[in-house]
Amino acid sequence: QVQLVESGGGLVQPGGSLRLSCTASGISFSIYNMAWYRQAPGNQRELVATSTSGGSTDYADSVKGRFTISRDNAKNTVYLQMNSLKPEDTAVYYCNAALLGLRQYWGQGTQVTVSS
Repeated sequence: QVQLVESGGGLVQPGGSLRLSCTASGISFSIYNMAWYRQAPGNQRELVATSTSGGSTDYADSVKGRFTISRDNAKNTVYLQMNSLKPEDTAVYYCNAALLGLRQYWGQGTQVTVSS
C-alpha cells in the first residue's frame, strides 16, 4: 500500500519560514519524480516545485528564490523549505509522487497559513 505522509504545516507570520516533509512508503522512492502542489480556497491546485529522479529541480515563478525542494532517497523523504512566506502562500500543500506518467500518488495535504 502506497502512502505519502506530509508534515510540517502550521501558522506562521509573514516573512517567516516553514519546512514541509513528505515521507513515502510502498514505492521505490528514488525512481519517482516528487513534487509539491498547493491549493488555496477557491483556486485550482497548482504546482509549486518539482524534484526529478535525476536530481533536477524546478519552481513556480511565484516561489522562486524563496522555496527550496530537496529529497533524501535514503529516507524516502522530500522536503520543501519555505522562506520569506507571504499571505498569498496560504494553502493546503500536497505531496505528489509520479512515475514517468504511468502512475502517481498524492498525500493527504498539510495546511500552511501565513498571517499576522
